[in-house]
Amino acid sequence: MSKSLDFLTEALRRLPGIGPKSAQRMAFHLLQHDREGAAMLSRALYQAVDTVHHCAMCNTFADTEICDMCADEARDHTLLCVVETPADQMMIEQTLTWKGLYFVLMGRLSPLDGIGPKDLHLEKLVGRAADGIVGEVVLATNFTNEGEATAHYISEMLKARGLKVSRLARGVPVGGELEYVDAGTIARAMLDRRTA
Repeated sequence: MSKSLDFLTEALRRLPGIGPKSAQRMAFHLLQHDREGAAMLSRALYQAVDTVHHCAMCNTFADTEICDMCADEARDHTLLCVVETPADQMMIEQTLTWKGLYFVLMGRLSPLDGIGPKDLHLEKLVGRAADGIVGEVVLATNFTNEGEATAHYISEMLKARGLKVSRLARGVPVGGELEYVDAGTIARAMLDRRTA
């Protein structure tokens, strides 16, 4: 086989969930059936790697120093939502319920993977949260062991600085039937119940 084809296959294997066979199929497809798509993918990747960086305020991906969301004066600058990834940020935005700003950690604490507090830009988060404008920090990390540990660590760190910290609520999903919901979720929903 061609060295260039091997290199393309290896590059495609870097994508999450793509094994050797899938990467090889993609490479063959692009070269055999969609060379124009391959060229477009190449240009898009080159441009993204060259121009996309982290927003100076919220740490999400941006083409400019300050992302459009942080620069938007219509958003509530007293509210700051902490999420693990830009994908989590997008999901919250799609709910159309959050009008505050964000801070994207770009990960979560995971000692087994060698990810500690220094890897999550926590100094930058503290600076942002303690800027005198932010009144409440909402922790919206995932409800995994790592996400819970991350939320706890950040909560303690921010509370020690006198900041108001809250956690994203959790419980039975909309449309969910109790019979099919796991016991842990039901238990948490019962503990976090609110007045009807």
